[in-house]
Amino acid sequence: MTDSMQSDPIQQGIDKLVKAHDVVLFMKGTPEFPQCGFSQRVVGILNQTAVPYAAVNVLLDPAVREGIKIYADWPTIPQLYIKGEFIGGCDIVTEMSANGELEALLAPLRPA
Repeated sequence: MTDSMQSDPIQQGIDKLVKAHDVVLFMKGTPEFPQCGFSQRVVGILNQTAVPYAAVNVLLDPAVREGIKIYADWPTIPQLYIKGEFIGGCDIVTEMSANGELEALLAPLRPA
């Protein structure tokens, strides 16, 4: 996080969320009711992994919706974070799921 981001309460809140959970998905809607096809696709992929994840509905707060784009310097939603690291959006997550990279990242986080 840059110095200017550290003084922004929205950026601080996003940073806290990303670091507090092993897996965090910033999405439109909820896992139970995704509000866009891209969010729905990523939720489906994550649900298949059986790894628990936190979901943040960016539609509830316009400041978070814009703030997450700044946080990752990534213009679109959904955004997936694993162990505090930005992984990517729908296309990247879909590709990583298809080639086994996502499973490799998530396997150590699967409940016993």
